[in-house]
Amino acid sequence: MTTIKQQLISYIAPGAPATRRPASGEHPFLRPEIGFTPKWYSKSLGIDFGERWHTDVEYRRQTRIKMREELDKRFPGTPIGSNSENTTDILTGLYGASSVAAIYGVPIRYDSEQWPTSEHHYFSDKEVDKLTPPDLEQNPFFKTLMEQVDRIGEEEGQIYGFMNWQGVLNNAQRLRGQDIFMDMFMAPERTMHLLDCVCSTMIDATKRLHQKQQKYRDIVPFFTVSNCLVNMVDPDLYEEFLLPFDIKIAEAFDGIGIHNCAWSATPYLDKYAKIPGIAYLDMGKDSDLIKARDLFPETRRSIMYTPMELAGKPVDQISEDLKRIALEYGPCDIVAADIEYGTPDGKVMDFIEICNSISKDHN
Repeated sequence: MTTIKQQLISYIAPGAPATRRPASGEHPFLRPEIGFTPKWYSKSLGIDFGERWHTDVEYRRQTRIKMREELDKRFPGTPIGSNSENTTDILTGLYGASSVAAIYGVPIRYDSEQWPTSEHHYFSDKEVDKLTPPDLEQNPFFKTLMEQVDRIGEEEGQIYGFMNWQGVLNNAQRLRGQDIFMDMFMAPERTMHLLDCVCSTMIDATKRLHQKQQKYRDIVPFFTVSNCLVNMVDPDLYEEFLLPFDIKIAEAFDGIGIHNCAWSATPYLDKYAKIPGIAYLDMGKDSDLIKARDLFPETRRSIMYTPMELAGKPVDQISEDLKRIALEYGPCDIVAADIEYGTPDGKVMDFIEICNSISKDHN
């Protein structure tokens, strides 16, 4: 097992999807990370999360400040929406999860109350076969993104935050559609070519962003792989087509996080164990939590607790869930992301208080 240089923890900037950041200091045994959908903020504050939010640095800064103020008012004494630098994060959440597809020319569809998505413009067989990684120096979308990054650095004196570059399968699906899954059986060489192009772009784009961030301060050069779709392939297909690229990404950076959404990661745990230096790993609570802790003892582990469970389950059932997670999987993060508008604030506070109570029992 590769020694982990630094753990990563869950991080949800106001109005942004869940991502990861470097761990700093000591963290609670059961650390809650709370996040809300753009609609939650839109209904509460009238913020428009359409195209302007993703292209106007100053508008994004103003709305981030408003969101933090709202969180402090409604959830006093909690760290919801905060980061280790106690700074206004103007980068995280930019373009949602659509950046890599946009680099390859797939248009972004914006929504005033949701995160942006990629249009369903899928590449043909011939287009995939001829595909090459774009020259990022000349790529219109990437140049625009870097212009925003430069402006953030000039105005803030640092470039704090994290782009969501996704995972190789997520990005390949945005370019190829559902045919990517048939290609694994019918056209494996085409599949590997597409995944290789996407992976090269992910690494190249991330390193260029890190170079700009390093001009202002030392950073931890890590990468988070979003394997949201990996449960659509069986473990053997993952090992054949996707694991080599997850390993390539891990070897290109000082740390890697693996995000699995809230589904069971059990079928893939033995495969993940082949990836060097996993600094963060999340999964759903129905996974084999004991096995995960045994396989990844140095990794900061996390559970994705669904917004439906948070809103719909009685507090006593939530408490039982969290106690079992602590027993079988802790220490770990508990991520309650994508909380929808209409979920009572009291339910959120109950969730946090249960985590805090369990953490005290493990001190």
